[in-house]
Amino acid sequence: MLLQGVKIVSFCHFLQGPAAAQYLADMGADVIKVEPVGGAHERHWSGADVFVEGVSGFFLCANRNKRSIALDLKSPQGVEVAKRLIAEADVIMENFRPGVFERLGFDKATLDQLNPSLIYASASGFGSSGPMAQKPGQDLLMQAASGLISVTGTPEHGPTPVGAAVVDQHGGALLALGILGALFRKKCDGKGTRVEASLINSALDLQGEALVNYFAGGITQKALNREKNLATWFHSAPYGVYPAKDGHVVISLCEDSALANAVESDEMKANLGTDRYKERDKFARMLREATAKFTMSELAVRLDEFNIWWSPVKNYDQLLNDPQLQHTNVFRTVNVKGKTIHLVNHPNRYDGQVPELRVLALEVGEHTMEILQELGYSPDEVVSLVKTRAVVASDAQRSEVV
Repeated sequence: MLLQGVKIVSFCHFLQGPAAAQYLADMGADVIKVEPVGGAHERHWSGADVFVEGVSGFFLCANRNKRSIALDLKSPQGVEVAKRLIAEADVIMENFRPGVFERLGFDKATLDQLNPSLIYASASGFGSSGPMAQKPGQDLLMQAASGLISVTGTPEHGPTPVGAAVVDQHGGALLALGILGALFRKKCDGKGTRVEASLINSALDLQGEALVNYFAGGITQKALNREKNLATWFHSAPYGVYPAKDGHVVISLCEDSALANAVESDEMKANLGTDRYKERDKFARMLREATAKFTMSELAVRLDEFNIWWSPVKNYDQLLNDPQLQHTNVFRTVNVKGKTIHLVNHPNRYDGQVPELRVLALEVGEHTMEILQELGYSPDEVVSLVKTRAVVASDAQRSEVV
């Protein structure tokens, strides 16, 4: 495995931090998820109120291949366990609001003393300093603050949020990227690195092409108004979504003559050579009228024949049986307390293989006992920590010692 031998202690919750840790865990790092004694937030909430035999769907989406230990970080004993973990780690990760981790007793001086070569990675909403640093950070808030929902929508029809937590997920990937760079540096010169990621920067990074074009081109808000079929404000038509008799297709970059022939539009043929950015609304209306005359299967044949870049618009119900997604093992079937569900696999392939699922901590503190033993605690000390609830073990483990 790519990161075998790398030890990471994650104090992360919600999605951005856990997603980052999951990417690294999938690549082979030993990631220990430190949870509060009642369990991490994502164990107790889930979108659409989805719980699989009591296990949150939100937790399942971003916490595979991590071991779980539950600590009371407000107790001296719990803090001491955390310090032992940090002393042996290559990386620690946290996504509390700025200042919280320090107030728990893990300021820079303490971390430097515990582990001089430590990689300390943090994620937050707006960064560790500045006028917005203490404001809450959450995906939808960042879609708004970064302008993303303003350009997904139009001034005429209003802002339109993206239908998934794209900022959180991209932020997790960026945080993992920074940690990988820091690990390479540590391998080369033994030095630790302070890695900082933020959701607002993630949201802006998602829009790099659009933002550069907007500012460099002296664009105004007027350019954001566009025909409803057009996907973005800065692409030339036909870049967008168009109707068929029994569904929708997206059509991307292509030659206007090829597209006009594919959909047999005399009106489009009569307007060949026009500026497809300046006349994008007119082009989109002509194409919309043309595609609406065909079924999806008819459009598929015609668009392929003329080498048009296109795709059917699929819904979630069609994904599990998609031949390409099956071929590339995008989904993984797992058993959660007797119920079969599908997880989304790690997005990359290494030597042609999907990273294996090594562990899935369905219970809070499922690995508390073994982690304490690895840290050198004696059996009596483990029993004492569990009894005082400075640490929490899963029910199965606790029954063995209490």
